[in-house]
Amino acid sequence: MARMQGKVLNKMLRRTIKETRGRFIAITLIIMLGVLIFVGVKGIGPGYRDTATSELNATKLQDMSITSTVGLTAKDVKLAKRVNGVQVAATKSTFALAASDESVVNVYGYRNNDGLNQLLVRSGHLPKNQNEIVLDSRAQEYGNFHLGDTYKLKQTDTLKRRSYKIVGFADSPLYINNNYDRGNANIGSGTVAYFAYVQQQNLDLNVYTSIGLRLTKRPSGDTYAKSYKTAVNAKLKQVRKIFKHRQAARKAELTATAMQPINKQQAKLDKAKTQVTQAKAQIAQATHGQMTTTPELTAQAAKLTAAQTKLDTAKAKVHKAIPTPSYTYGKRADLAGFSDYGASADRIAAIGDVFPVFFFLIAALITFTTVSRMISEDRTQLGTMKALGYSRLAIARNYFLYALIAAVLGIVFGVIIGQQGLVRFVLYISQMNIFTGQMILPQWQDIGLATLMAMLATIGAVAVVAPAELRTKPAELMLPKAPKNGKKILLERIKPLWRHLNFHSKVSLRNLFRFKSRMFMTIIGIAGGAGLILTGFGIRDSIMGTTSAQFGGVLHYQAIVRLADDHTSAKAMDVLQGQSQFKSAEDATTDTVELRTNADTISGVSMIVPAQRAGFSKYVSLQDAKKQAVALPKRGVVLTIKAAQVLGLSKGDKLTVKNSDGQSKSVRVAAIVQNYTGHFIYLSRTAYQHVWGQPAQTNGLLVKTKTMSKKAERHLARKLLKDGNVVNTTFMSDTLSTVNDMSKSLNAVVVILILLSGMLSFVVLYNLTNINVSERMRELSTIKVLGFYDGEVTMYIVRENIALTIAGIIASFGVGQVLTRFILKQAATDTIMFPTIIGWEGYVAAAVLTAGFTAIVMWVTHVRLKHVDMLEALAARE
Repeated sequence: MARMQGKVLNKMLRRTIKETRGRFIAITLIIMLGVLIFVGVKGIGPGYRDTATSELNATKLQDMSITSTVGLTAKDVKLAKRVNGVQVAATKSTFALAASDESVVNVYGYRNNDGLNQLLVRSGHLPKNQNEIVLDSRAQEYGNFHLGDTYKLKQTDTLKRRSYKIVGFADSPLYINNNYDRGNANIGSGTVAYFAYVQQQNLDLNVYTSIGLRLTKRPSGDTYAKSYKTAVNAKLKQVRKIFKHRQAARKAELTATAMQPINKQQAKLDKAKTQVTQAKAQIAQATHGQMTTTPELTAQAAKLTAAQTKLDTAKAKVHKAIPTPSYTYGKRADLAGFSDYGASADRIAAIGDVFPVFFFLIAALITFTTVSRMISEDRTQLGTMKALGYSRLAIARNYFLYALIAAVLGIVFGVIIGQQGLVRFVLYISQMNIFTGQMILPQWQDIGLATLMAMLATIGAVAVVAPAELRTKPAELMLPKAPKNGKKILLERIKPLWRHLNFHSKVSLRNLFRFKSRMFMTIIGIAGGAGLILTGFGIRDSIMGTTSAQFGGVLHYQAIVRLADDHTSAKAMDVLQGQSQFKSAEDATTDTVELRTNADTISGVSMIVPAQRAGFSKYVSLQDAKKQAVALPKRGVVLTIKAAQVLGLSKGDKLTVKNSDGQSKSVRVAAIVQNYTGHFIYLSRTAYQHVWGQPAQTNGLLVKTKTMSKKAERHLARKLLKDGNVVNTTFMSDTLSTVNDMSKSLNAVVVILILLSGMLSFVVLYNLTNINVSERMRELSTIKVLGFYDGEVTMYIVRENIALTIAGIIASFGVGQVLTRFILKQAATDTIMFPTIIGWEGYVAAAVLTAGFTAIVMWVTHVRLKHVDMLEALAARE
């Protein structure tokens, strides 16, 4: 008996799937989309980090580095090797100028490619002979160089030869972003354009430039994980301990080296003194003490005394001239582009923590509704089977299997497409780094969570609805549910309005408010789908608008020029005024400071003190949260909003500012202003003198120029460095490029989110309309029997859907606004915050796409209603 029932139930299950394949496919698609975007988007951030970890481990990128202001010796290398559990490699490098365009090149000494920081050869081969050079892959486009070309450098004391043959192009794990500059230099434009590798014997250096250290036992997690940072910090603590007394010892070594020629002279002088002393003793002995010296010996002793005085002065000068060496300990986060890559991954992960969850909730809600309505529609079948003696469990079995099969198919396809398709696609199209491979590891926690939510939406619906229906007696189940009692709706009580409505409008309004749950479910579904589309556009617009909001909205200058120590800008102004692109400049005091409160500390904050308060708005717009202009106060500081948020500060609070000289002062926050990238603190000269107790010395210029090409910027920077008494020139276009590069990785994700949101919106609309039609088939067949034409029957449903679509679209604007603001808040980092910008295109796209989906669904519904069997529909429940 049980076997027979099983066969019947299996046959019924197959027939149900076949007969309701539209609904079955819709449920599967909704689950698939929900799982796909949940697992896929949440997997992009880990995909970024795992790919970086895999590639950087393969090239043995250093975890830590040691540098010194006076270079490093074999003793430093020996000390580094005393640190347990690290691989050590010393490197020599020097800055040089390319002969072709005077670009700054960081030339490294090459020995082999087996140690740390292994090069990734993209074409050609590594240098085998002294006349061979390998260039940065970036140099191919930057300088239009090719394999086999002759490459020349300008004369420099630290290179034994100037001319080389280009034998290869390579990437280095020290520079993971191909679009970034390669750091700063003290020659040329002050910015390194690209790197190069030559045989190490070509470098005329007697010290190493840096020492790299790499943990031999790799920490768990990726290179951006907390476990990795903890392991590196612990090892760096050991390094600092071992090098604790190295500064003093290195100074003693430098002093001893500098003192060698003086010591030789001192030895000669001491010998001469001894000879004079011996001569005096001989004279005293010969004269029996009557004479102790001679005029000649006295004169010679005076000369020796004068010589000793000169030597003592020289010794003092040597001791004074040799500074105490400074040792710097770096980590991967200090490498160009490394932290920005991790920040991009973190922002995508932040979007993945919000957008997919809301997306999945909409999908789960619609799925739950679909499954529960399907069971309610099968009341007659439930009653028949119950009357035939089938147990509740046996009857519910098919619905559980129906939901389970749809869920499993959706989950499997969603996981595969999301994790292996979506993640790989985003990594591919947003590639701006040296990583050519992809490492996509299964995110089991996300997969498990997506599976649980999918099962709750499908099987959970069966578990909730089926028992409630099966508790009803078979006779009641076999009869159709009594229709809801008709009653007046609110609009009917507004008689002037109601009298002006035609019959069809009155019917549609009554139907809408008669089935309130159906109405709200449809509005929620449409508002959710359209709101997600609008959110996608909002995220895109806000990310793209960050650069214009910061560079143009807040900062109006194009460059910051750092002057030499004499605090005069006359020479720099002469150079600038000779440039056709120059517009204006403002004297300023600039510094990089540290801000500290009891809550937190922020380093690397840019402090700007303009020479004149009046006219500063031409260079920087200071506005509060209400867009009101803020003037530089005579007391206190103006702080940018992100720094205030990180430090937990409000207007009137106090914080500690530590300048680059190590001096710390307590200051009051006079105002908090808008800013989107980086941290800034602004003071008037009066406020500066009140805080630091001394006048602000001009050490920089804020420069406004016309739009300049990269080549023109490099030319101006070289000119300023050569003739303008300038230490360094920083162009805002470099920061702008950095922010744009970081945003490009998000753009790919946003486009996919918009497309998938559109798909979800369409499937949701189709599914809800399908449920609506299925539940009302008897009603629709009745009006068709009464003589309504096919178009009129369709419009019976269409009018309601149009009203619900309009309501859903209007509601979606609010949903999109709220969701966009929340996601952008989550995606902000410690240094970047995004303005909330949703262009009119986003609203139009969300409305037009939703209206288009509604039209398509209505056309499909019209075709279906034209072929409905009226007699079967009317007799089905009798």
